[in-house]
Amino acid sequence: MDRVRQLKRHIPGVMEKSAADLDMPLPERRMRRLRRTENLRDLVRETALSPADFIYPLFVAEGKGEKTPIGSMPGIFRESEATIAAIAKDAAQSGLKAVMLFGIPDRKDSIGSDSLKSDGLLARMIQRVKEACPDMVVMADLCFCEYTDHGHCGVLDKDGHVDNDATLNNLGQQALVAVRAGADLVAPSGMMDGTVAALRHVLDSGGFSHIPLMAYSTKFASHFYGPFREAAGCALGKGNRKTYQMDPANGREALLESLQDEAEGADILMVKPGMPYLDVLARLREATSLPLAAYQVSGEYAMIRHAALAGALNENDVMMESLLAFKRAGADLILSYFAPQAARLLGR
Repeated sequence: MDRVRQLKRHIPGVMEKSAADLDMPLPERRMRRLRRTENLRDLVRETALSPADFIYPLFVAEGKGEKTPIGSMPGIFRESEATIAAIAKDAAQSGLKAVMLFGIPDRKDSIGSDSLKSDGLLARMIQRVKEACPDMVVMADLCFCEYTDHGHCGVLDKDGHVDNDATLNNLGQQALVAVRAGADLVAPSGMMDGTVAALRHVLDSGGFSHIPLMAYSTKFASHFYGPFREAAGCALGKGNRKTYQMDPANGREALLESLQDEAEGADILMVKPGMPYLDVLARLREATSLPLAAYQVSGEYAMIRHAALAGALNENDVMMESLLAFKRAGADLILSYFAPQAARLLGR
């Protein structure tokens, strides 16, 4: 009855209730005990972020000019071959260990031939970053959407559809160009069937069995990529990517895609986009022991940045919360345009 008297004193309106109504057990386990101070919360925190968790995606335009802003992604730029070294050094100083490079060449054609040349932009930008930051893990995005004049992720057949197997052949050439230029890891993003097996064979037989492969293994045909299309200059002339990228409605198929890439020899699996597909990421974490990556894509970045610029939310707080969500759901690695900003906050 002592507890009942305490309730009567502290809960408004409780005097109108009978003692019998209030004769109930109070919680023995109080979850708030371990939330009482900041240090207590730190001691029991289940998930933590580190600068080593992040991969910084960088856009590199051909030429020696100045970097140019990307209108739909405030704070993000198309770097040039002249500016990319300084950005890579700045990323390293912030504590980042890895960058992902996306090239935007001046000359595009139907097969993306610039990326198949040993002196093309793909090779040159990798070389520049490795020269500037030898210890930085340089990841080469392998795809053709940035290098083709039609914007699709592969070779088109006579009917205008992406030819899966012809594209695999070109991807093998692209992979060799990247690793010979110094790439530490290749990351095919085009969602062609059999990509991982084909690239693993090409790399192994070419003397690059030590090069890891990060598969964009569950990549959805998402509308969240919109700002990326502007940044990478890969808007489609005709059609869409729904025949090779995944239907956002399909969760079981998403797991099959990644598990097939694991069986073909992928070293790291990825879910892209990130936040709208945390359920897929969590389910995949339960199904595999491979390292998992999540890509916080351009649309996710833009939503947070534009909302912050409008005064609707605190950018740093929401940014860190969103990145923590990926880690909590099972990601070991996070690709994010916020990477340097987050790394600096963590390094304070």
